Amino acid sequence: MSPATATFAALGTTAQITTLDATALSDGIDVLERELAAIDLSCSRFRDDSEVSRLERAGGAWMPAGQLLRDALAAGVRAAQATNGAVDPTVGAAMRALGWDADFRIVVSRRRPVTIRRVPAAGWMRIEIDDEGGRVRVPAGVVIDLGATAKALAADRAAAAVHHATGSSVLIDLGGDIAVAGAAPAGGWPILVTDDHRASLHADGQVVSIAAGGLATSSTTVRRWRTSSGVAHHVLDPRTGMPAPEVWRTVSVAGRSCLEANTASTAAIVLGEEAPHWLESRGHPARLVRPDGRVLMTAGWPGQKELPCAA
Repeated sequence: MSPATATFAALGTTAQITTLDATALSDGIDVLERELAAIDLSCSRFRDDSEVSRLERAGGAWMPAGQLLRDALAAGVRAAQATNGAVDPTVGAAMRALGWDADFRIVVSRRRPVTIRRVPAAGWMRIEIDDEGGRVRVPAGVVIDLGATAKALAADRAAAAVHHATGSSVLIDLGGDIAVAGAAPAGGWPILVTDDHRASLHADGQVVSIAAGGLATSSTTVRRWRTSSGVAHHVLDPRTGMPAPEVWRTVSVAGRSCLEANTASTAAIVLGEEAPHWLESRGHPARLVRPDGRVLMTAGWPGQKELPCAA
């Protein structure tokens, strides 16, 4: 079988699908587009008609919610539990206070730097999910932002759905959030790990391969915008409501799923110098790059020479 690939814009980033069976590509694209449309309608903070936006307007009351939003909120809560709050889905108000209150193309096109405020996360423990009743609730004023987990969840869901629908092995890449399903090609799926998922194959980085699960890269170098206090990036420390200090410019993690990998890579940016020990202690293979280009690897990432010292 010969693989085939298609790329298109989606979710404010680039979506790429590669099927190991080229004849499955067309049907695979249809499945992927449906999955992305569903996650956008459920979880987008920038659509007035999304369930997340309706949840904010509910003003603290219970709101009927579809299975996908309940699953996405539950994934966000699990990410917060796994990272002790370093990844928190209640940072929506903090994102707005830093100027990310619209589609990113609008944010970066503004002529005047936005005036920012410090708004810590409301706290993930305030999210209530009632699966039996098909409803969810957050206190009035809490704004949900699932940007740290929903895209990775979408990659996992889409890979599984495409494989189920077509029978082909598949790789889904949503802006650096990568998930695979089905038997991998010989030697695994090759992936260039670098700062920007849009970079060419000749960019600086490392080529690795995965046979199952997922791989995610979080970076402070790509989504940046001007503010009254200087340039901001999109990885927030929920405790402060401010962009995390740039101890690492890029962190890539391999996991049993893209969601697991993305949770760990985002948390590592937030944890800063604590990140190598945190990743190593949890068995997360990771590649961390400092702003000056120095690279550190953990938990058996290809090329690792020694274990990092505890922070």
